[in-house]
Amino acid sequence: MKTEVTPSEPPRLSRGLRLVLILSLGLNLAVAGAVVALAIKGPPQPRGDMVRDLGFGAFNEALDDSDREALRAGFRQKMPDIGKAKSVMRADLDAVLVVLRSEPFDPAALDAVLAGQRERVLERVQLGQTLLRERFTAMTPAERGAFADRLEKSLTRHGKRH
Repeated sequence: MKTEVTPSEPPRLSRGLRLVLILSLGLNLAVAGAVVALAIKGPPQPRGDMVRDLGFGAFNEALDDSDREALRAGFRQKMPDIGKAKSVMRADLDAVLVVLRSEPFDPAALDAVLAGQRERVLERVQLGQTLLRERFTAMTPAERGAFADRLEKSLTRHGKRH
């Protein structure tokens, strides 16, 4: 006598875990986009009360125009292919879409796509931090003090609103 064996379905990710993965992807893309936008265009004008650029976080509002231009020039010099970042981010999203729609779903494939994306984001963040360090090092003590005052003023102003 033969018994029919039906293949079991691969385990599916819970709704909560899928949501966390999608939110993580969105945050990674937002950070990468902000860094790329700062490097290419500079901060949005006019600057409002909120820190609008995630690339340099709280430092952004304290940067003056010469600081921003020096940082943009540094990005262009040290990462000349930064203009390709938009197409790479799109390719990452396309790869995520393929993985999300594949059956059976392969969490390892999703991990690989997200890991590659994370490495590219971290590379840009590390470059941004290196450029900030170089900029601060090149400042005179008076310039660093003035920057620190602007940063503190920005933090105090934003702290009172939250």
